[in-house]
Amino acid sequence: MILEAVWIGLAFSLGLLTRSIGLPTLVGYLVAGFALNALSGPLSLPATNHSILDHIAHLGVLLLLFTVGLKLSLRSLIQAPILGAGLLHCLITTILWSSGLVFILELAWSQAILLAIALSFSSTVLSAKTLESMSELKAFHGRVAIGILILQDLIALVTITVASGKTPTLWALSIFALPLMRPIFFRLLDHSGKEELFVLFGLLLALVIGGYGFEQIGLSSELGALSLGILLSSHPKSKELGKTLWSVKEIFLVGFFLQIGLSGIPTAQDWMIALGLLLVLPLKGVLFFFLLLLFKLRARSAFLAGLSLTAYSEFGLILASSALPEWITPLALTVSLSFALTAPLARKSHALYQKICYRIIPLELKTLHPDEQPIRLNDAQVMVMGLGRIGTAAYSILEKTKKVVGMDSDPERVKEHSERGRNVFYADAEDHNFWGKLDLGCLEAVVLSMSDHNAKLLATKKLRARGFKGRIVANSLDESQLRILEEAGVDKVHLSFVETGVSLAREIHS
Repeated sequence: MILEAVWIGLAFSLGLLTRSIGLPTLVGYLVAGFALNALSGPLSLPATNHSILDHIAHLGVLLLLFTVGLKLSLRSLIQAPILGAGLLHCLITTILWSSGLVFILELAWSQAILLAIALSFSSTVLSAKTLESMSELKAFHGRVAIGILILQDLIALVTITVASGKTPTLWALSIFALPLMRPIFFRLLDHSGKEELFVLFGLLLALVIGGYGFEQIGLSSELGALSLGILLSSHPKSKELGKTLWSVKEIFLVGFFLQIGLSGIPTAQDWMIALGLLLVLPLKGVLFFFLLLLFKLRARSAFLAGLSLTAYSEFGLILASSALPEWITPLALTVSLSFALTAPLARKSHALYQKICYRIIPLELKTLHPDEQPIRLNDAQVMVMGLGRIGTAAYSILEKTKKVVGMDSDPERVKEHSERGRNVFYADAEDHNFWGKLDLGCLEAVVLSMSDHNAKLLATKKLRARGFKGRIVANSLDESQLRILEEAGVDKVHLSFVETGVSLAREIHS
């Protein structure tokens, strides 16, 4: 058990340490790998150390690709900002960085191109986690960022498959019959329930049919895992399966990052390469910003999406582990440092935008932007901001006696409410342009039911700054936020859990 004790102990300790100082836990896992490499000799760890971790790491990569496939919507990728900006960014960075690597480091062109492609990718794990923590996965800039990330994942997979040099057998043609198996897979998924069989069926598809099965016919196991995920992506339970496998996948990916760290302790040259690549890291985000502006996004959407796509990617490490093993250590160091730099900035992206918005808004193209927002409320008396469960319930009660308008930053949610005949529109409470152009009209009251505390706080300040004298009410899950919202100008803050308890008690007394 010495191996397991050392792996788990180091991974947990350093993961907890990095998270406590505001860094992604992935940085801690990579550092744990370097530490494990340094301690292998003094602790006399068995020689099977690497082989076991290699296997765990491979399973983690397959599960990662399978869950990416479950989220993949080809329709969402067929959009000009995603296809155009994603492909152009990859092409431009590959050309520029491969040229620089050839002339500065004197690499062979084939090696330089592969390394440049690896550096062009953005971190799927970091971006998705950051956007999810800020409830922005379904916001316009969040959907653009995720679309570009999925496009990059596909490019990475094609590159890994080509670089592996595997020769497919005639049986490889059988993959074209996979769509015929979809009804069978759908039925099995329906009958697997929601417990251990549900998880086992996901593992069967990702690791056995997708991973091992594709290897047996001469194709990449990574391609198989992604293909099986895509095959199930249209099933109603695909999102639930992805969430269920997320934790399993995270555990296995810890092994991947430990394995990367075990590739070697960074030398002085590795540090120089990593620091050099960090110097050009801002150019990655800047290029995304201008490309997204080129495809008619507003400055705010381009800035938020570009910032979330700035960090170097774990997919670059996956590519390096199969095609550029001699570069794995400096790349691991580069990815870790890029996470450490960009993660805090991504969490403060809205505050950063507020500080520079007056300088970058003039850079927008003078055309109709795809995320342009309505600014007139007409004769609405009450505005409900945030149409989740609480906001929807408030809207349903208010519309019986008042003229109500609803607002949400999730276009799908807005569409759903519009189809029900409700007066709703798409907007983001943290959008500077929205508040600058909003006509409050006959508005008498505002209900703040967004999930994010900072969004409620900003909305309150903007409303009061615009001279709004009407009533503002909000809900909160945290008692510590109550006074902050009231000081900003909220008339009444309802603590959701307390109100629920009071309502239950009233039912007993009634």
